[in-house]
Amino acid sequence: MQKFSPSLMCMDLTNFKEQVEILNERADFYHVDIMDGHFVKNITLSPFFIQELKKISTLPIDAHLMVEKPEDFVEMTIDAGADYISLHAETINGKAFRAIQKIKERGKKFGVVLNPETPIEAIETYIHHIDKLTIMTVDPGFAGQKYIPEMIEKIQKAKQLKEENNYKYLITIDGSCNKNTFKELVDAGAEVLIIGSSGLFNLDKDVDKAWDKMMDTFGNEVKDLMQG
Repeated sequence: MQKFSPSLMCMDLTNFKEQVEILNERADFYHVDIMDGHFVKNITLSPFFIQELKKISTLPIDAHLMVEKPEDFVEMTIDAGADYISLHAETINGKAFRAIQKIKERGKKFGVVLNPETPIEAIETYIHHIDKLTIMTVDPGFAGQKYIPEMIEKIQKAKQLKEENNYKYLITIDGSCNKNTFKELVDAGAEVLIIGSSGLFNLDKDVDKAWDKMMDTFGNEVKDLMQG
């Protein structure tokens, strides 16, 4: 069963409560991007945002830490209420096991994010500890970046490794998950689609209608795959 995770940096923040209450009945996760302006040249949401989100939602929250020094953010993000702490391999290699221990000791799920240029081999020493493996199909930092089709091979490899080794991670895709890519992403092995501007929020100002439009498109695109 395909899972969907709205990227809340793309939502209409002037209608935060209204949109969350609608999405609570439809989404499987929430994706919250936290950026420090250094690892990527943007600053978006924060642990405080997660804290406020927890007041009106019980859905699992995946905190994507696009930060230069994740060790400065992990504790406060957990304290805010995040359920998955997803860290970039590019920032934790060399101290990954310390991060894993800290996150697991707090009873949270450990996620790893791979930038487009980062191969799966970069995480092979701790891949068996990963609960959520996020593959970026765009360059990180801003909504609306260009889709990178070469990432399909990486998704396929993540699926193969999971099946061959009985790994437990959820294969998650971040970047341009929309009507143009749904079919090939699911076919390659995507299990969780992070949906942002092009996949959801720009389809209609009414997020309820936008979700229905997205699901209609998704169903039409992947119908043959699901039947097969």
